Amino acid sequence: QVQLVESGGGLVQAGGSLRLSCAASGRTFSNYRLGWFRQAPGKEREFVAALNWIISSTYYADFVEGRFTISRDGVKNTVYLQMNSLKPEDTAVYYCAAGRGGTYSSHLSYDYWGQGTQVTVSS
Repeated sequence: QVQLVESGGGLVQAGGSLRLSCAASGRTFSNYRLGWFRQAPGKEREFVAALNWIISSTYYADFVEGRFTISRDGVKNTVYLQMNSLKPEDTAVYYCAAGRGGTYSSHLSYDYWGQGTQVTVSS
């Protein structure tokens, strides 16, 4: 059974940093793409960043503007999202997802999802 478990969310002031973690288990993810999405209240889920597990190529949403970095630890089977220079508009529930094929930025391309972790950025 595939499990994705996020952690690392919390409350931070604008300009601060957080590192989200996504521990993946239940299968080999070498042919998968791992992604981060977020959803703010009243808004649709949106793509944040993605990483191809085996070749470590990365993709980012335009709004990231160099503030976030996605990475992985193959030994721990964990994907990270380092978020710096956080803004109040980054406040959302952040979800980790795994999938193959399709478009990296579409939530429809992901088969497995974590439960989400809340990130709140105060002004």
